[in-house]
Amino acid sequence: MEQNATFPIKKPELDVLRDEAAGYIKGIQWQQSSRAKSRDKDGKDESILLYLSRATSSTASEITSISKTILALKKRLLPDSIAIPVHLNETLFALQEGLCLGIWTKDSYYDSSGLTTLSENKSALDSEGKRQYESKMQTATAFMLFATSYYILQQLKPIASDDLSVMKNKFAGLPEVSIASPLKGISCALFYYEKYLSHPEIITKDKDVIDFTVVYFEALIDEIALRKSALEYTETITDRTYKLENSDFAITGWNTVFSGSAVSVEFNKIQFEQIVGNKDAKHFARRLTERMLSYDFEAKKNPFQELGGFMPVFMGYGIPGTGKSMLIAAIATRLKELSDHLAIPFLFHPMPDTLISTFQGGSAEKMVAWMKPMQDPTKLIFAPIDDAENNLQERTAQGVSAGVKEVIGVFLRYTEGAYAVNYGNSAIGLFTNLPEMLDKAVISRVQGRFKIDGARTEHDFIDQDYIWWRKLKKTMPDFVNMNDLKGYEYLSDQQVSKTIGEILSIADKPKEQRVLNVYDKVAANYNLKDHQFYAVLYKEIQKIFPFFSSRDVRNIQSAISLRLTDFDLERNWFENPETYFKQDYQTKFNMLQELMKANMKGLDFAEIRRQEVIRYLDNVATIADTDFKRKVDQRIKEMNVQLEARKQFDS
Repeated sequence: MEQNATFPIKKPELDVLRDEAAGYIKGIQWQQSSRAKSRDKDGKDESILLYLSRATSSTASEITSISKTILALKKRLLPDSIAIPVHLNETLFALQEGLCLGIWTKDSYYDSSGLTTLSENKSALDSEGKRQYESKMQTATAFMLFATSYYILQQLKPIASDDLSVMKNKFAGLPEVSIASPLKGISCALFYYEKYLSHPEIITKDKDVIDFTVVYFEALIDEIALRKSALEYTETITDRTYKLENSDFAITGWNTVFSGSAVSVEFNKIQFEQIVGNKDAKHFARRLTERMLSYDFEAKKNPFQELGGFMPVFMGYGIPGTGKSMLIAAIATRLKELSDHLAIPFLFHPMPDTLISTFQGGSAEKMVAWMKPMQDPTKLIFAPIDDAENNLQERTAQGVSAGVKEVIGVFLRYTEGAYAVNYGNSAIGLFTNLPEMLDKAVISRVQGRFKIDGARTEHDFIDQDYIWWRKLKKTMPDFVNMNDLKGYEYLSDQQVSKTIGEILSIADKPKEQRVLNVYDKVAANYNLKDHQFYAVLYKEIQKIFPFFSSRDVRNIQSAISLRLTDFDLERNWFENPETYFKQDYQTKFNMLQELMKANMKGLDFAEIRRQEVIRYLDNVATIADTDFKRKVDQRIKEMNVQLEARKQFDS
């Protein structure tokens, strides 16, 4: 289920279709099918269906005008005003624009699927050509109704009532849906829409117009979803994305994800100080939260994107039991607390455990549904993927399911594809015990990485014990009858570091042997302060690790930029949000530039670049070698077990 191309929907092209869309609103003609009329054959149903079944005579088609019904509603809802009620007007505009967009997608399908040619030569088609023509006509109509409904829902769901249960109880379903042709499809859909609107019990106040429209077009889109599996010639629908220019709206196959529809998941509140060790990880996490909070909702961009210190995809890795899940909760806790303080909407959006589907294409649909909310520019979004190796495993490994491949395909397209959207308000975090098992293309998307290694010092282990036994001491003060460590204040080593320089050990040379050999070879012929040194180094590294690419170089550049923007936001900015967070984008950017300039004094660009290159290349080699080493260690362990078993057996 590859979606490998994006096609823009240009506003001028929609403007040309507006008269056609308005024509449908002014009047359409439809004759009910006998099946629709017979839905209340016993005369027992006094609901809307009976009203609808009486709408037309048994033989004649009826001309229906939504615009006249709108005017009648206006007179009923706002009798003493010449203005159209607000929600009625919003609905009418969404309907008109939805029809324009639906017609555009239908025309696009005509051209891409060859239906235009079939239509032009309709009279000369043989039986197979006629069958293909009719089949493609149905698919075109279904896609048109889908696109129309999707756009209308995208516009109206955010302003509809939270609880639509009352309106859904009034709604009695769709008597029929036609996909025989585009004209019949629109006529049928609008005919019943108008009949519902004109029913005296459906609309009693202005807001009901929006609520009913949402309920109606949700039902229509559900009906299309039920029929799509029977449609043919859908390749030019599922292999591309249509994106409305200057808008967040995009149609990706038959997928529907609505902005603002994702709900934040509950999580345990944990402070960074409660996590023992992991200085690198905690520092990265703190920087991440500060950068996300700098996002400007008016400009829909983040000043740290321009400064080079924002990483939308990052990875934390380490052995089991070192605090990955706690770190996820700590990041979410800090973002939630500061977002609440600054009155900023926040979404905690972890990847669900039930993503992989046994149905073909099902995993891709679920992954699109999970990725789509991260294109919502109206909130801060933290999207962790715990145990990332489960869903993003190396695709070339033996036994990897088709579902995993689908998930990875969607992940790659949405993180760095032609239609990947990055406002600077969302971050995806991969957390894994086995980074070497992750797909190479997925790893290449990672712009920031840190090790989660847990407790490593004597003070770390002291603090880990303290967090455990201090609970006992609170309830039973005399029970913990042991001596404190002299000269050390508990948890003082667990405070978040001020700069990454305090954490990193200065690496003069790579630790991984293969990287070291290449590094020494290049350094023997080039000066480390020459730009050419790194160009030659990257070329030589690529000979050893063929998957090393330009994207890895960009990731190194991002890591260097992160070091250059490794500064704290002023404390008083949080205490007085008007000072920074409530300022306009340009003011924020200027303030950050001044902080950055002050922070860069004393920094050596060439030295920072060297350190980050060594760090990154060592990491590449470690991940590449770990899988092989683990297999060797496992085989050695098995051989030792066999030897010991034989020894005990012989004795």
